[in-house]
Amino acid sequence: MADNDSRAGLVYFTRALLDWTTQVHAPHDAALQQAFDAPGKHDLPAIQLGPSEARLTELLLKLAGARKVVEVGTLAGYSALRLARALPPDGEVHTIEFDPRHAEVARQVIATADESRRVTVHVGRGVDVLPTLEAKGPFCGIFIDADKESYDLYGRWAAKHLRPGGLLIGDNVFLFSQLLEDTPRAAAMRRFHEEAKQHFETVCIPTPDGMLLGIRR
Repeated sequence: MADNDSRAGLVYFTRALLDWTTQVHAPHDAALQQAFDAPGKHDLPAIQLGPSEARLTELLLKLAGARKVVEVGTLAGYSALRLARALPPDGEVHTIEFDPRHAEVARQVIATADESRRVTVHVGRGVDVLPTLEAKGPFCGIFIDADKESYDLYGRWAAKHLRPGGLLIGDNVFLFSQLLEDTPRAAAMRRFHEEAKQHFETVCIPTPDGMLLGIRR
């Protein structure tokens, strides 16, 4: 049973505690560290997954026995590397990046990590590229970390093209604390939550900005 302080919502972790547990449970080897550092080195936005969230995503896909995975939102390739490490040697990650410069950085990162055989970087808008991948399905998982106003569209695609037992994982689903605001972007994210529940067994994990996990029925 939770004690009174826990029920009151008090926080018991510090930066030092988080850093220590990350080092123990989600450490970086040289390839992962290079990928994690790439946004700063190449002046890309600092918006990638944290190490623990990335490791969680990797482990979830391992538990699901994933072989073919789609990622929407590549950035510099850090999360794509984590996804690839969840898969068997003949696994496939199809990762989609809107910005051609970001995609080129990601390709370099992925090649340096010797993962080009398992990871293919596609350039374009997620809503345009996803239909071109459908013939490769059904997929075992989709990880979404891209334009927030399109999450509902990505969720509908996932419902159609994930196998039973496949995983839907969406990051930033609290929408930077704006989820309940009266804006088109917030409405789209709420639809993502609500429609996911129609096709998936779902939970919203209270990471710093929320991560939705769904298992396809």
